[in-house]
Amino acid sequence: MPTAIITGITGQDGSYLAELLLKKEYRVIGVARRSSTVNYERIEHIVDDITVVQGDLQDQGSLLSLLEEYKPSEVYNLAAQSFVPTSWNQPALTGDVTALGVTRMLEAIRFVNPKIRFYQASSSEMFGKVLEVPQNEDTPFYPRSPYGVAKVYGHWITVNYRESFDMFATSGILFNHESPRRGMEFVTRKISNAVAGIKLGKTKELRLGNLEAQRDWGFAGDYVEAMWLMLQQDHPDNYVIGTGETHSVREFCEIAFSHADLDYKDFVVMDEKFYRPAEVDLLISDPSKARAALKWEPAVSFKELVTIMVDSDLARLKR
Repeated sequence: MPTAIITGITGQDGSYLAELLLKKEYRVIGVARRSSTVNYERIEHIVDDITVVQGDLQDQGSLLSLLEEYKPSEVYNLAAQSFVPTSWNQPALTGDVTALGVTRMLEAIRFVNPKIRFYQASSSEMFGKVLEVPQNEDTPFYPRSPYGVAKVYGHWITVNYRESFDMFATSGILFNHESPRRGMEFVTRKISNAVAGIKLGKTKELRLGNLEAQRDWGFAGDYVEAMWLMLQQDHPDNYVIGTGETHSVREFCEIAFSHADLDYKDFVVMDEKFYRPAEVDLLISDPSKARAALKWEPAVSFKELVTIMVDSDLARLKR
């Protein structure tokens, strides 16, 4: 039975990845930061099948101890300060966790067992002010937030350790991936939750920022399979993961509200408070390398994703 460590196990991606690895008969070790109130909501249905341990990307010693005790064959680094707006309010923390945390994990792997296969969760936010459309593995980075900058560091330090120490260190450059497990602070979940609230008479309006911002949105459950496939290859590499389609926030609203027999124009209010200091207007992936090398294809369409999220929030609020 192979053993995998997942940092960020309590997050959206961590929960879907844990489910996938359990189906593949892995022993799953989930890492969560010490907290007086750890939120197991996303993994409560599998918490008896995995081992959740304390660890922190800001603490080198805890990472060394984890690797020495559990002896994993694979490490998936999904932990980060991942909410872009927060990265402007807490730029130093974002850099320490999202950037330097990757170095600490790589150093721990190099020290304990350099044969461990490592996956780094990179992000399409690294492309930022895009220099070409669509974006692939060779597109230059131009990050537009402290989060994006930190992710660029994490990406390049992964490549650096791969080339310097012959480690199996792979970087997955994932475009936006959503699900009913997405945090409420993210715009997609904010929309689906508001639609459910308005439909059930609990909310009267939805305040959003730039409705014209365009993203390449897919289903998180599809994307974790790509993560696993990357670590099953003969050689480590970088892979862009996305749908190759782009949709605006406005279009997300249109589909979400219409699915509940509502017109988004009656409820959505544009609020400058939610605009980014430096906007990322258009992100769209070129996932052709992943499709060819990994034989990976997204299974859930954009419209299906939106309706799944709305249905989930409707059912939750009704309960």
